[in-house]
Amino acid sequence: MPARLLTGAPVVEDLHREIETRLATLSPDAPRPTLALLVPEDPSARAYAKAIRKQFTKLNLNIRAIWLEETASEAEFVRLVKQLGDDASITGILALQPLPRSIPRLLLANLIPPEKDVDGVSFAQQGRLALGQPDIAPSTPLGGLLLLRHYGIEIAGHHAVVIGRSPVVGRPLALLLLAADATVTICHSRTPNLAEMTRQADILLTAAGHPRLVTADMVKPGAVVVDFGVSVIDGQLVGDVDPAVRERASALTPVPGGTGPVTTAVLACNLLHLAGLWPDWPPR
Repeated sequence: MPARLLTGAPVVEDLHREIETRLATLSPDAPRPTLALLVPEDPSARAYAKAIRKQFTKLNLNIRAIWLEETASEAEFVRLVKQLGDDASITGILALQPLPRSIPRLLLANLIPPEKDVDGVSFAQQGRLALGQPDIAPSTPLGGLLLLRHYGIEIAGHHAVVIGRSPVVGRPLALLLLAADATVTICHSRTPNLAEMTRQADILLTAAGHPRLVTADMVKPGAVVVDFGVSVIDGQLVGDVDPAVRERASALTPVPGGTGPVTTAVLACNLLHLAGLWPDWPPR
């Protein structure tokens, strides 16, 4: 029997309803939570910015988009982030990847104020996550876990294998899975015998950004497969998981329509938390 498709749409609907309920507590003249969105020239980043704007506009959340030229200097970037950090009208700051070449990757983690860090990239927020006490969790991995929770897929006591170790998805995903009482294995580009590791997974989560990396023979029969990968081939979005996996897994997130929409909805939830409208977010 083909795998059950774990689509993101019903999860997004649930989150949107809760967001709208919390926004309704604001007085009519109160300022709306506002996201400062730093967008580089990269096409994938601009596509993601478009998706964020679409959801945020639907929710009546404000976005201040700022375009980052590829020629932007490190000093210009530092001034911009500090200016946004000091701006009382800005609730949260998100810098999409990849940043211009002149900007060191770790600069943002050191620069962004934790109280305006809407995607958990600052050293302070990453440290809280590592200690199992997240204040803001990165939206993509948290969205994946919320999707599993929505469909009643048990995490505690199961073996979760994560493909990918980036600080944006793979590493925080592993920490969130540990907090949910999974046994976690992290694989990456230097892992020998990758298929041997993935065939042990009760839940296989891939964030490698390598199209169709995971083939059917790499999946244990009946496993749950969560695909965070997004690549473009011949103008079509594809994930890290080959379509043939659907005949072997028990459940699978599609690409597109799986984890992606949930990521953007969780970003909005994070923004409401920073605005003080959702104190008990993220869910434990």
